[in-house]
Amino acid sequence: MSEYELLISAARQARENAHAPYSNFRVGAALRATSGRIFGGCNVENATYGLTVCAERIAIFKAISEGERGFNAISVVTDTDTLTPPCGACRQLIWEFCGDVSVILANLKGKVEVIQMKVLFPKPFDSSNL
Repeated sequence: MSEYELLISAARQARENAHAPYSNFRVGAALRATSGRIFGGCNVENATYGLTVCAERIAIFKAISEGERGFNAISVVTDTDTLTPPCGACRQLIWEFCGDVSVILANLKGKVEVIQMKVLFPKPFDSSNL
């Protein structure tokens, strides 16, 4: 199994739990802590949309709530032909909590792309701006 296959598999599995009755756009994410633990997350929609939480944020919040503080990769899986990167809000949180990690984008057809966070989010706002 390649370095990222386990993360992609965990994100695919998390995607199965997505609650997306409005958009039908199911997303799974998996975050790997430097301890080796993997935290999955899925998107959870709400009728008011603004209260919807993305899969990436759920994975991060789960990891933080369980005491993890160091991370080295996150995967995002969707059922789209074009790979789906994290939204702007998720990019901010990934940068804040994970830094310049590898972001593995994948779809259900086996297409995979690995991109560094600094490429996805080249001019982040973080504590250095305060």
